[in-house]
Amino acid sequence: MNYDDLITLGIAFGLGLLVGLQRETTDNKMAGVRTFTLISVLGVLSGFLTREYDNPFIIPVMGIALTTLMVVANIIKLKKIEEPDIGQTTEVAALLIFAIGAYLVMGNQVIGVIIGGVLAILLYVKEHLHGFIDKLKEKDLAAIMTFAGISLVILPILPDETFGPLDVLNPKNIWLMVTLIVGISVLGYFIYKWLGQKVGMISNGILGGIISSTATTVSYAKKAKNGASGGKLSAFVIFLAVTISLVRVVIEIGVIIPGKLSEIILPFVVLFLFMVALSVAIFYMINKDRSNEKMPEPKNPAQFKSALIFGILYGVILLMVAFTEKEFGDSGLYIVSIIGGLANKDAITLSLSQLIKGGVEVSMGWRLIMTAVLSNLFFKIIIASVLGNRQLLKWLGVAIALSISVGLLLIWLWPEAWHL
Repeated sequence: MNYDDLITLGIAFGLGLLVGLQRETTDNKMAGVRTFTLISVLGVLSGFLTREYDNPFIIPVMGIALTTLMVVANIIKLKKIEEPDIGQTTEVAALLIFAIGAYLVMGNQVIGVIIGGVLAILLYVKEHLHGFIDKLKEKDLAAIMTFAGISLVILPILPDETFGPLDVLNPKNIWLMVTLIVGISVLGYFIYKWLGQKVGMISNGILGGIISSTATTVSYAKKAKNGASGGKLSAFVIFLAVTISLVRVVIEIGVIIPGKLSEIILPFVVLFLFMVALSVAIFYMINKDRSNEKMPEPKNPAQFKSALIFGILYGVILLMVAFTEKEFGDSGLYIVSIIGGLANKDAITLSLSQLIKGGVEVSMGWRLIMTAVLSNLFFKIIIASVLGNRQLLKWLGVAIALSISVGLLLIWLWPEAWHL
């Protein structure tokens, strides 16, 4: 007995039940648990017959027969019901579950299970998706379309080869980094849209760190200056945002050099945990009665102009890093890290990660990235001093100064043998 076939049949049975259960709960008149389970099993049997008799026409014929049955059923439904539902969701789901059943036999079972699970989830969240889409504004659609253009139109057509001085400018690689950063920001932006504007100040800080810690710093510094928000509250939200932005740094490193992440991540985790503890301490020292303050509406994070500027900045930093390494050696890279951190933390993190990928020692590389992170933290104090009030500068300045001190100690004292 072939137990693999029994396992395949069991998977199809489970996926059919899962999708059918969802359709049953919507009071669907076309197909429910039994029908979807039978269709899924039919797909598996079609695959078995195709494999057994080496006949490629069995699955298409069964698919056509299934389609014919659904057409006849819909015709009967149209005649009997005065105001029939003309949606095709159930019919498409039925054809897809049949195809999944056949693919479990003829293709990759893991992919089949993933598609089946995604199908069930999409059917379940239908109403939530409709509600989310109804809330979308013009700028939200612009963010989606711009990101689609950046990732699906521009990226594939760019040449994958190096140009220019020092042979480090690869258009496809540069735009891939643009896509990564814009994608992270867009994700944070739509999490904000999903949660809504009235979220607690903890959520404000977390979302601000995902979308843009610099934009959050500017917004809350201005609010503190104008008296729309207390300096202590603004300091907490800004500091939490820059704390969460460390997660972005780790993600960016992991995308570029996943194999080296285990050697790099620990000092960043230590700094992150220290800053989280400091955030908790600040939280309990401020006025908790204002925890439901609205988060400032973030701008569209997928503006093409911003993406283009980031791409140019990233390219410039790549050139700076390559030139400094060639002319001044590793020691000169610390200056570039400080300048790059002031300019754009994401760009310098990505460029230094590329440097590690190119052969620079990991112990040197993570210290350069940490230097850029600390430089960016100092930049937040500058923003607060220019745009905020004295109370904001006092609270934020102390928190960031402590964090920079811990970061410098990590750079100086971290043992080379300490890694995962």
